[in-house]
Order: sequence, then C-alpha cells, then structure tokens
Amino acid sequence: MLMLGLALVVGLAVWFWGPLNAYAKTASAYGARVACSCRYIGGRALGDCKKDFEAGMELVMLSEDAAARSVTARFPLLASQTATYRPGLGCQLEPWQD
Repeated sequence: MLMLGLALVVGLAVWFWGPLNAYAKTASAYGARVACSCRYIGGRALGDCKKDFEAGMELVMLSEDAAARSVTARFPLLASQTATYRPGLGCQLEPWQD
C-alpha cells in the first residue's frame, strides 16, 4: 500500500511539473517587471508593489538592489527573475536562463 501511495505521489509530481514550472517562471517574470515599474517609475515602496499583483501570486517574493535599480521576484524553489530599470527604456527583464 505504501508503494502504491509513493508511486501515485511521484506520478502526480511528474504530471504537474511542466505546468507548475511554467507558472513559476511566468509569475516571477511578471512580478519582477511589475514591481520594478512600481518601484523605479512609480516611486512607491517595494512592499506596496505587491498590491499590483494578480490573484494567485501570493507566493512570489520580492527583493531589490537599489544600487543596480533592479527588482528580483522569486517563486520558492522553482524560479527567479530580475527586472532592471534603464532610463529611457523602462524596466527590462534579464534574459531567461533555461
């Protein structure tokens, strides 16, 4: 019975890995871009920028590098993305690393 339960858990993890990983990458990229714009274009505090997130993004965590004028968004254990403010260009995501 234990082996059947373990097989079920492993099977579900494999089945949902692709969609979960894609969601994590998308959520972290969206979070970084939105928070960077909020912080460096809107001039708001980083903690206030989570108000701009879509529903379901509660797990995304933010941090900033004030010297680089960038914001990093992390989806725990799965994905991380950084957006950097560049004058005249706005906030741009760093290239994705596959």
